[in-house]
Amino acid sequence: MSFLHTLNKQERDTLRKVVKMVHFQYYPDDYKSDYEADKLIASLGPEVVATLIKTGRDHNIDNI
Repeated sequence: MSFLHTLNKQERDTLRKVVKMVHFQYYPDDYKSDYEADKLIASLGPEVVATLIKTGRDHNIDNI
């Protein structure tokens, strides 16, 4: 079972932006969808996701 349902919309949006900017930077644009980002986020685990959320907020990625 995925833990993504426990995140609120703002946290999910921040995570999606971080994943698309960092992990998908060399992928084709049609691969950079929310669905693909959610699959990667689900595979990372809750501890890593918490770190990515904090990093995204610290670097104002959520405001881009």
